[in-house]
Amino acid sequence: MMATGLPQYRPVPGGVLAGAAPALLPDPADDRIPGRGPVDGGRAPCGGPRRERTAPEEGILVTGCDTVTVALRHGLEAVDILRLRRACGAVHQSRNGSTLSFLVPAGTWETWHLPGSSCTAGALVPAATDPRWVLPPAGAGRAARPTDAWVLRSALCEAACTLTASGLGPF
Repeated sequence: MMATGLPQYRPVPGGVLAGAAPALLPDPADDRIPGRGPVDGGRAPCGGPRRERTAPEEGILVTGCDTVTVALRHGLEAVDILRLRRACGAVHQSRNGSTLSFLVPAGTWETWHLPGSSCTAGALVPAATDPRWVLPPAGAGRAARPTDAWVLRSALCEAACTLTASGLGPF
């Protein structure tokens, strides 16, 4: 933990995160290769056409939110920045542990163009008890709160600069 009281996750040899809960570790059965092609059901990072989901995952499809997906290290750095600003909504880790997905307001996918990320129309939100939530839905109804898209964009750009300056970028 840092002086802020927020947990800091750092990569260690072998690709496992120090201090990560076992449920946040990669699922060996998930054989998708991160960073190769579009995210299932979403737009290509270059703004290409949307593909339909071929195999639905468990969860509830929420039409009031879209999903911005980034690489794990980049996403964790952005989560730290957003939490310090008290501006972070719900964040979920992928099955294989290689990416983080931020919930953002619906319609964001139409104007989202940020290298190193992709934005998917709609959001497949797992149960609030799913162990892969980095920041789970909270509140009375356990509703997933989205992160403001422009605040997220700013945090992702700041995170990229921080990672590059520390020798962990570009990604």
